Amino acid sequence: MQLFLSIYSAAYRLLIIDELGFVPLSKVGAELLFEIFSQRYEQGSILVTSNLPFDEWPGVFGSERLTGALLDRLTHRVHILEMNGDRYRLAQSR
Repeated sequence: MQLFLSIYSAAYRLLIIDELGFVPLSKVGAELLFEIFSQRYEQGSILVTSNLPFDEWPGVFGSERLTGALLDRLTHRVHILEMNGDRYRLAQSR
């Protein structure tokens, strides 16, 4: 599994994780995602979207310790864009 993650993680210049936290991760899923983020740390770009503030991420990853380690890597040398506004899907359905 480690070799697969290394190859997968390095294969792309930009890794996009959309809607992080929409569904809580299993323990194994959280550990695998942490491994991918760790391998890409300062090696490749990651774009993450989430509707959750960072203080709610432990509920997604199931561990404050894992979440803290992940956020340390993810937020080092980062640009955080906080966007607030109307939901475009809701506006289109009206």
